[in-house]
Amino acid sequence: MHETQRSKGVLWTRMYNSGNTTRSKKNISLTSVNYAYTMATHKKINTTLKSNNDTGFGSSANVGGRFINKDGTFNMRKEGLPFWERFSVYHSMLNMSRWKFIAIILIFFFVINIIYTGIYLLIGFGELEGMMAKTNWGKFEEVYFFSTETFTTVGYGRINPVGTAANFVASIEALSGFLSFAIATGLIYGRFSKPKANLSFSEHALISPYQDKTGLMFRFASVKDNHVLTNVEVVVTMSLQVQEDGNFNYKFYTLPLERSRADNLPMNFTVVHPIDEQSPLFELHLEDMKAADLELYVLVKAFDDVYSNVVLQRTSYTYEEIKFNFKFVPMYRESGDTTILELHKLNVYKKV
Repeated sequence: MHETQRSKGVLWTRMYNSGNTTRSKKNISLTSVNYAYTMATHKKINTTLKSNNDTGFGSSANVGGRFINKDGTFNMRKEGLPFWERFSVYHSMLNMSRWKFIAIILIFFFVINIIYTGIYLLIGFGELEGMMAKTNWGKFEEVYFFSTETFTTVGYGRINPVGTAANFVASIEALSGFLSFAIATGLIYGRFSKPKANLSFSEHALISPYQDKTGLMFRFASVKDNHVLTNVEVVVTMSLQVQEDGNFNYKFYTLPLERSRADNLPMNFTVVHPIDEQSPLFELHLEDMKAADLELYVLVKAFDDVYSNVVLQRTSYTYEEIKFNFKFVPMYRESGDTTILELHKLNVYKKV
């Protein structure tokens, strides 16, 4: 028996021969394979379930890896246009890490002043008045710091331009300094004021006993003090590959939840999807999920009164991040006249 399946954009081929199993890795096109596992999975899915065709992901099986990354970004790369037409400087500067942002500001300041220093040196020392250094390195230092003083419009005054060319360059540098600081100020304010959900999700989703059946569950919590979200809404969409008319396509199902909203989120929120006969997960085991390349797409939307704005956050769980027969441990405790939310226990679970 020969079976082929996809995992994170790589195809794995299994050969079954007299009870012996071998596994080999192939980098080949998804359009040229047959998913026997998926056919078996398709028989277990309730075909009367209504699928969600409005996810925006399409249904083609010719995809690589997960749809949504753990950090909520879409797992895709665009091609066909030049890089500078696709690249968004504003988005990158708003979303990069703090240390990268600071490093870029400092590097830009150093490089732009090196450029202006080189221009002043090309013009000649004769068009700058007040220089005291005798060595070439000393003169370079004086011109460089004159450039930084002009760029920032500090202008201490010991060195000043006297020639037409030097004055013209100094005026352009002062203008570019004004504009640069205006842009930097806007970016800093944008980073500081950008609404963020500040949610942290459990690393794994669990399938464990729930009431008189089983349930799929994960949990999340707001990690910032005083950022209490209100009108919290949760949508969970499941993708899996099924066979239709001899073709293998992805189907998307919006999972019904025990609770899909909460008025407030001062504590953690455990999201539960009951697995019954009406669930697309009914009687699916880990091997079935693996064969169908199952993924859960989570979208949380709420209102944050600190930003006075609507915030949202996405994440996803693949079949590799779903654990069977585990349950979460409580992550809060009482302490005197208050309640302690123990965020370090967000992903702590135990065997059922």
